[in-house]
Amino acid sequence: MLTFNFFKKQRPRRSYYSAKDNRTEKSEPVSAFRRHKPDYSIILISIALLITGLIVVYSISPALAVGQDVGSNYYVNKQAIAIFLGLAAFVAFSIMPLRVLKNSTKSLIWFTLIMVVLVQLLGEEVNGAYRWIQVGGISFQVAELIKFTVILWLAGFMISRLAEGSIKSTNRTLIPILAVLALIGLIVVGLQSDFGSAVVCVAIIGTMAFAAGLPIKKIGLITGIVAVGLVVSVVITPYRRDRIATFINPTSDCQSAGYQSCQALIAVGSGGIFGLGIGDGVQAYGYLPEAENDSIFAIVAEKFGFIGSSAVIGLYAVLFSRMRKIIKRTSDSFSRLFVIGVLAWISTQTIINIGAMIGLLPLKGITLPLISYGGTSLVFVLAALGVVFQISRYTSYSSVRNAAINDGEGGATNEKNSFSRRRQRRPHYAASSNRF
Repeated sequence: MLTFNFFKKQRPRRSYYSAKDNRTEKSEPVSAFRRHKPDYSIILISIALLITGLIVVYSISPALAVGQDVGSNYYVNKQAIAIFLGLAAFVAFSIMPLRVLKNSTKSLIWFTLIMVVLVQLLGEEVNGAYRWIQVGGISFQVAELIKFTVILWLAGFMISRLAEGSIKSTNRTLIPILAVLALIGLIVVGLQSDFGSAVVCVAIIGTMAFAAGLPIKKIGLITGIVAVGLVVSVVITPYRRDRIATFINPTSDCQSAGYQSCQALIAVGSGGIFGLGIGDGVQAYGYLPEAENDSIFAIVAEKFGFIGSSAVIGLYAVLFSRMRKIIKRTSDSFSRLFVIGVLAWISTQTIINIGAMIGLLPLKGITLPLISYGGTSLVFVLAALGVVFQISRYTSYSSVRNAAINDGEGGATNEKNSFSRRRQRRPHYAASSNRF
């Protein structure tokens, strides 16, 4: 005898399982998340950029080793170790539950403050500033840890203010943000003399605050205060004034203050359309300062030309596009703000580095993410991307009528199509309430 089970209560499909390990807000319903395959393009693009950086460092490693009493492969070997550690951090953070990461915020803040003190006491002095500390033969730059900590703290802070309805409060929201900015200015600009990293931190905080819904007037107030502080720090520091003057007229003093800018432009121009090749090029032989770090994009242009450097820029553009898509589809507000912070971090740093090398921005002394030589930057950027990769596994699912209508192209047909998708249990992306 045939039986019909149309009216029996069906079990939820496994793709819409409870993702309680990744819930970061009590207001999020357990069944609101859908787990699926992560965005593997994050891995592919990161590996492509890492390989590009390794090839460039390999090509200039013998030139960098000249006169330093180290082997010709010294720099490429250290870069390979840094990549290995960074990939390990990527894997670790891609499997760590978000609730564990969020609950570790206070511990990470204290660890960051301790590292700031240790750098001042035990750090290595470079040009009168203490930015690095040696850990197991590897230089550790605290500014990279500060960027990661700021993103994690601010994501949790803004979510808590949204939950209690005090996002517009001056005492509860604006003053703590200004206090953190002042502390960053004291540590990063004052103690470590790292103006570029301070600009990146400001960009991170401003972008995340705007995306969370901080009123425009308060953001304008923060911008004005920060602008005044940045102008004062430039005016009172001779070498920063020289950098601004060099940016305005880069060829006016190529033998002194404008030396790095001029050599960077020479390297970029000498690459032509297709580049000089991996085995050719002379800028790394003592002509271009910081060829492996701050100036590495000029070396990329010299080796691979306009075509190769454009391909590198294209990889960054695709990475940013994928992260923006993750932001629109992410499962909860904490995750959304975290990805926004990481996007602001990597994109700002990329724009500053490339812009400085082609004469569009003043020199800031900041690395190119995933390509420049340096272990600390690689490890923390890859750790942050590991969190982004994990977040890309989860998509918010909503049956809200308006979100369903917005998912289509418009009109009653779209409402019908969205309703049909919900009936078929296909993924439906809830409309984001933030500004991003």
